[in-house]
Amino acid sequence: MYDSQETVVLCGANSYEQKYYFNQDFSGLPEQIRQELQIMCVLFTEDVGGILTLEFLEDGTLILNVDHEESDYLFDEIGSELKIREIQREKVELMTALERYFRIVFLGEDAEEVLAAEREEEE
Repeated sequence: MYDSQETVVLCGANSYEQKYYFNQDFSGLPEQIRQELQIMCVLFTEDVGGILTLEFLEDGTLILNVDHEESDYLFDEIGSELKIREIQREKVELMTALERYFRIVFLGEDAEEVLAAEREEEE
């Protein structure tokens, strides 16, 4: 279980160093999910530049965090915000599943309670 007051980085891509990072604490995720995350992060940074990280807040919420160097005048801030919204819209099932995984595996929440809470939110 995680006992952290900070965010936990799942993965990220950096357009400046042309690198992708995946937190090995999440190596239990299926390979297909890990590949989808890598493709999503790398394509994002190739598209708009900067640095994208997927991070879990202490309550298990998954956020997409974008940063860029101040000297990067080519960074597309508007495009970045639009791309984040597009990912959140198109990858809602993936994001929900990742949040569920984090809450159960890392925060130690009861799987039945997590699923019941999700069903209540849907209604």
